[in-house]
Amino acid sequence: MNSSIVQLLASEKLNGDNYAAWKSNLNTILVVNDLIFVLADECPQTPASNANRTSRKAYDRWVKANEKARFYILASMTDVLTKKHESLTTAKEIIDALKAMFGQPEWSLRHEAIKYIYTKRMNEGTSIKEHVLDMMMHFNIAEVNGGAIDEANQVSFILESFSKSFIPFQTNVSLNKIEFNLTTLLNKLQRFQTLTIGKLFLEKAFRMRDHSQGWNRRDGLS
Repeated sequence: MNSSIVQLLASEKLNGDNYAAWKSNLNTILVVNDLIFVLADECPQTPASNANRTSRKAYDRWVKANEKARFYILASMTDVLTKKHESLTTAKEIIDALKAMFGQPEWSLRHEAIKYIYTKRMNEGTSIKEHVLDMMMHFNIAEVNGGAIDEANQVSFILESFSKSFIPFQTNVSLNKIEFNLTTLLNKLQRFQTLTIGKLFLEKAFRMRDHSQGWNRRDGLS
């Protein structure tokens, strides 16, 4: 299991109160790893001894994908939930059981996600990467529950959610009518935050130096 998957699994372990966010993370993992089909497709019949290669290949693919998806699902839950569901043999059975326990109606999940997107505001000092990924997770929750938001509007919502330190970035985008996709936007924002933090650090260092020199002059040390 690669490190990015480990981080995703660890970042939002299902505990009962975070079902929507957990499901969004899990869907991302299953889609990226080409495993999502096991939640929709039934397991093919076990091939007969004289079955053709295509039938065997389809069966083997499903079995391997189900094993991997099942492992990811069980690994992304608290120990109590893992023990409760580890006897189930397919990923779909586990997901169906969890949905029955924690799932909310689609309209409710959609409403909560969209409300979050409209009202979310970044706290000063927050990592811009964490903030944008959090917004993207809620875009995904809205989409899987029937409230898809196109990429242009996703970018707009993100731009409107920033803290005051990003006003220069927002102003530049607005005045120059710059258009971004989500990937480019995140890269530009990370660079802007890095440069801004570096500039603030230098300004603080200069102020401390000037303050120190001022005290030295008053004390006759320079």
